[in-house]
Amino acid sequence: MRVPGVYVVVLVALLGLTALTILASSLDLGPFSAPVAFTIAATKALLVMLFFMHLKDSPGILWLAAVGGFFWLGILIVLTMSDVATRGVLLIPGK
Repeated sequence: MRVPGVYVVVLVALLGLTALTILASSLDLGPFSAPVAFTIAATKALLVMLFFMHLKDSPGILWLAAVGGFFWLGILIVLTMSDVATRGVLLIPGK
C-alpha cells in the first residue's frame, strides 16, 4: 500500500511534464522536436507504469514483460521515424 503523498508527488510530476510538453511544442526545436516529445512521453509513461500500475513492487517476470513491451514500442517508433526520414518528395509533372 502506498502513502497518498507519493501519488500527489507523481501527479505534480505528471502535470509538470504535461506543461513541459506544451512548452516544447511551442518552441521551434527543428529536428529535435520529435525526440524531445518522445522522451517526455516515455517519462510520463514510466511514471504511470511504476506508481499507478504498481510495477515498482512487482515480481521480476512482470518487469520483464513491461521492459519487453517498452523495447518493442521503441523499435516501432524507430522504424516509423526511419521510414518518414528516408522518404523523398514525389514531384508531380505539370504542377
